[in-house]
Amino acid sequence: MSKLLNTPVEYLKGVGPVKAGMLQKELGIHTFGDLLLAYPFRYVDKTRFHTIGELYRETPLPEGREVQLKGVLRRLEKFGEGRRKRLVGKFRDETGVVDLVWFQGIYWVEKMLTPGKAYVAFGKTSVFNNSINLPHPEMEELSEVNKRPALTFAPVYSSTEKLNAKGLDARGRRRIMEALFEKLDAAILAEGVDAVLPENLPEYLRKKLRLPNRYEALRWIHFPENEQQLNDARRRLKFEELFFLQLRLLHTKLRRKKGIKGHVFEKVGELFMRFYEEKLPFELTNAQKRVIKEIRKDLGSGSQMNRLLQGDVGSGKTIVALLCMLLAIDNGYQACLMAPTEILAQQHFSGIKEQLEGLPVGVEYLSGSVKGKKRKAILERLAAGEIDILIGTHALIEDWVQFKNLGLAITDEQHRFGVAQRAALWKKNKPLPPHVLVMTATPIPRTLAMTLYGDLDVSVIDELPPGRKPVTTVHKTENHRIQVFEFMKKQIAEGRQVYVVYPLIEESEKLDLKNLMEGYEAISRAFPKPQYQISIVHGRMKPADKDFEMQRFVQGKTQIMIATTVIEVGVNVPNASVMVIENTERFGLSQLHQLRGRVGRGADKSYCILMTEFKISNEARERISTMVRTNNGFEIAEADLKLRGPGNIEGTRQSGLLNLRLADLTQDEKILKTARDLAIRILEKDPELNHPLNAPLKYWLEVVGKGTRHWGLIS
Repeated sequence: MSKLLNTPVEYLKGVGPVKAGMLQKELGIHTFGDLLLAYPFRYVDKTRFHTIGELYRETPLPEGREVQLKGVLRRLEKFGEGRRKRLVGKFRDETGVVDLVWFQGIYWVEKMLTPGKAYVAFGKTSVFNNSINLPHPEMEELSEVNKRPALTFAPVYSSTEKLNAKGLDARGRRRIMEALFEKLDAAILAEGVDAVLPENLPEYLRKKLRLPNRYEALRWIHFPENEQQLNDARRRLKFEELFFLQLRLLHTKLRRKKGIKGHVFEKVGELFMRFYEEKLPFELTNAQKRVIKEIRKDLGSGSQMNRLLQGDVGSGKTIVALLCMLLAIDNGYQACLMAPTEILAQQHFSGIKEQLEGLPVGVEYLSGSVKGKKRKAILERLAAGEIDILIGTHALIEDWVQFKNLGLAITDEQHRFGVAQRAALWKKNKPLPPHVLVMTATPIPRTLAMTLYGDLDVSVIDELPPGRKPVTTVHKTENHRIQVFEFMKKQIAEGRQVYVVYPLIEESEKLDLKNLMEGYEAISRAFPKPQYQISIVHGRMKPADKDFEMQRFVQGKTQIMIATTVIEVGVNVPNASVMVIENTERFGLSQLHQLRGRVGRGADKSYCILMTEFKISNEARERISTMVRTNNGFEIAEADLKLRGPGNIEGTRQSGLLNLRLADLTQDEKILKTARDLAIRILEKDPELNHPLNAPLKYWLEVVGKGTRHWGLIS
């Protein structure tokens, strides 16, 4: 950015140190450049004026309508005491009178307004006691409004009560934006547009896509004269955001593939073949075979692998991971598998150890709870190369864990780990880092995958193993409780087991624990001993107690498992055929899908019962109807993205990639795809962006994008 755009915002006409401090604190606006990139979130038509009389002629009286009125402020009076204090102004035109009401910033408003003067009032109507009033309207002297052309698209900026009280409401923000463009225009006249606001997209790209130049786009996004200008500005700025995001990700991927060498796994050896031919419990699906081929190609390429393996709950990712670990061992390397919880890590360990029985493969388990002599012995054997596969929690990334020759590091449920945690696995081998495979059972919508994992190679297992039946999902309210208990009893009588899951949200942990215990008591009354045995698991229990209860359920000693979401990931009980989710409205879609995936793992028909209060929000109803309608994880992920937006989907904040100002991944998939395709084409022809035509792109990557830490090198 030019010198002008790096100027602190306090030096702009109409701002000063106090307002600058507020802009910094409330909106993170420090410089002229920050202000320029704080786009309006909507626009209002300031050419249209209503009369008070026409509003009163409507039936019913208009509530929540944006209106602009011309009139005279007749008087200002204060009413009420303390928090109930309000300022009321009588506003009159030739056709009637409305009340203007302020509840905040009363002192400042009173100082700014003069009774008897003509004003333009703009705000949203409210109706009280059959009278129309305007709470907290924008006020501007009519004489000032008449001096300039009326705006068809007047920008409205996001604000806060504190900013409004300091005069930085919608009108105040428009004024300082006008002052900023005065400065910009003067500087451009003196120094030229390239010195003040350099173009960051090559001309050939702008011509191809018919995009306005950068200055036009920025002026039109703030002050469009017509709809065409506004649309052109939005298109250009959305493309710019998504294009540079993709360019950075793809450039990183290219650099990694060229620059970071990896161990070459040359052969498919004896262990792999023996397991494949003798021990594989079922025929692999075509999707699993395809994914293994993709991974094998990476492992033999000489470049370090960074691959994301996506697969819905129960699609068979773990068997793919095991076959890849055997490839590593056949080529003389060790492998590790890191899981986010002790329960899941233990389950991987037991399952893999059992599957490898009879093969000469050393498998060990390590977590924070493995201590003393046992830990010491494991670490010594690991450093000596006597352990081929180490499975555990994030204890694996601690400095005291030293491998002899780590060739493959696998992370399960990768969104549970921060990028820095996964990066630590890189340092576990010298001189070359291990190949990295990250797995997730949380389906990621295509747009999000292109954005969050655009620098990774992605494999998708999009096929369920034969015999997996879809889970029947139903929504029941509290008044169906007895019916649900009867259904559970029927399933238990047929030899099945049941999960009952309660939410656990940190902010209300005590309340959640109370709900869980009350639920446990109610279920204990409905399912008395000795006929029924019940397990209970929650986050406040000691790990040993948790494991004891889990094991009782796994072994079939208890028929009902009452738990918080600790069972969300990975617990595999093929005999459990019913999942009852309490307070379903408090879960996100992807979490509900994960929970549902705990049943339907055996040959029996399985059910998921979503319990809620009778009254729930529209968004919760939408989530529940999506769950009832489909078992497809990718469809659910798309619905989740639309409902919650990308910023709130689990794990997406950690990389700082999604700070998009204008682009919206739920609506701009077409622009994202174009941006990615063009970035790929440009880098294929000019990998280092050395061609003079690509100079703006190279400058952006090296200078502007430098502030972003290159976590992209790590999966």
